[in-house]
Amino acid sequence: MLQRISVWAAVIMIIVFTAVACAPKAPDPVPEDELLMLTLEELKQFDGQEGRPAYVAIDGVIYDVTNVRTWVGGRHQGNMAGRDLTEVLKNQSPHGTRVLGNLRIVGRLK
Repeated sequence: MLQRISVWAAVIMIIVFTAVACAPKAPDPVPEDELLMLTLEELKQFDGQEGRPAYVAIDGVIYDVTNVRTWVGGRHQGNMAGRDLTEVLKNQSPHGTRVLGNLRIVGRLK
């Protein structure tokens, strides 16, 4: 019985360690002095269209979603890049803010 528990404990530990090792790594942060400072009007330029980067703002922080697989062409689930999506993320998104840790912060709203 003790051997079975030990085997299961080892299997669980392997699964946990594998999951941690394979978890997406947070991108390297942009140095504070290199962060963009954009107004909402300026943010609109970063819509992911015609080769432009795709940025979204959440709680005053601007995130780069350009290379996020689900943000092709600056669009995701009916939302468009180049906008403040704070309310959408907090009130409509099934994943909420937990995905933000996987995104690179590139600026702040003025």
